[in-house]
Amino acid sequence: MNDKQVLKGYEYAKEQYEAVGVDVEAAIAKADSIPVSMHCWQGDDVIGFDGPGELTGGIATTGNYPGRARTPDELRSDIGFAKSMIPGAVQLNIHACYAEKNGKNIDRDEYTIAEFQNWVDFAKELGTGLDFNPTFFSHPKMDGNFSLSSLNPDTRKFWIEHGKRCNEIAHEFCKQTGKTSVVNYWMPDGYKDICADTKIHRDLMTESLDQIFNSSPKSENVVYSIESKLFGVGIESYTVASHEYSYGYALKRGLAYTLDAGHFHPTEVISAKLSACLQFLDKVALHISRGVRWDSDHVIIWDDELQNIMDEIIHNGFEERVYIGLDYFDASINRIACWIIGMRNARKAILNACLAPVESVRKAEREGDYTSRLALMEERRTLPFSAVWDYYCLKKDVGIGREWLDKVKEYERDVLSAR
Repeated sequence: MNDKQVLKGYEYAKEQYEAVGVDVEAAIAKADSIPVSMHCWQGDDVIGFDGPGELTGGIATTGNYPGRARTPDELRSDIGFAKSMIPGAVQLNIHACYAEKNGKNIDRDEYTIAEFQNWVDFAKELGTGLDFNPTFFSHPKMDGNFSLSSLNPDTRKFWIEHGKRCNEIAHEFCKQTGKTSVVNYWMPDGYKDICADTKIHRDLMTESLDQIFNSSPKSENVVYSIESKLFGVGIESYTVASHEYSYGYALKRGLAYTLDAGHFHPTEVISAKLSACLQFLDKVALHISRGVRWDSDHVIIWDDELQNIMDEIIHNGFEERVYIGLDYFDASINRIACWIIGMRNARKAILNACLAPVESVRKAEREGDYTSRLALMEERRTLPFSAVWDYYCLKKDVGIGREWLDKVKEYERDVLSAR
């Protein structure tokens, strides 16, 4: 499709949207400004650079597609290439296991900004901020499946110090990039089989988290968040940081709460939880993934749930209170394509939410005209969104339609195949 065709289609689409009361240029500008946090771990199968090179702690990556990033420089190169085909504001999300020790004999309880300075410099080059995650997995100091809630006080002390160091590092991220940093806490603690004491580990988890956050620096631009999970591999029967625990801790301690799309029962969706949680919490973070039968972290597609999530955020005015981040890792297909597909789909859903004639639908609902409500909801589906999306991609110079895929194939041939 050439530029002239895109512009012609856009003019038609603009007329159609304006006919239902939508300012298309304003919608594009709004959608473009909302940050989406891109997770670094898609590029190297969550291996990181500070550990034994294998995953433990209830995490598994499937597939062996060629071209996995093996070094920090390779990963940053892949991220930069992917970002060139992703429109809109982007954050970069990294885990503590992506530290670069540079020959130093230090462990996770001793990390400082020095081990992440290359990531800060890279983020500044890209014009992004940095989000952060303590890494409570893939480490010999795990007590089986336990970290902050271990019965062993030395184990807890190690992971408490790790949390403190991560919070300090996030403040440096914020200071150097000038952008907000979300620090997300997910702990894989739990039991594979039925346990006899469900209370003691939660008591210890609370004690450990309190020690971390009570001594950590505070800033309105550094957001601490707690992530819940239904279960994990090897902790099928009891999860310490369950939904009820994590939501309650965040609410009681004034933190944000992270909703992961794969961390609930398969019949639950996080789009249905946003307006409920934000009645009582100031902020919520999202890890958007796609679970297939369980928390399988498939690449997100532009499905009804992704659109419902973005509708809830945009239509309720939650843009300043919800931090949108992606979390999936697929090693069965080209990893860079995974980033681009997921990030572009997230932006499509955001733009589509901004373009929705939601006020007319809500007016019908307030008036009790549920017939019109349903009819208008369905009419929205056939508005010429794709023409607006193509125009937006043209303006951002990120490739129209499948153009980006040709570039990825070329990068795979010239760069990834040599690894």
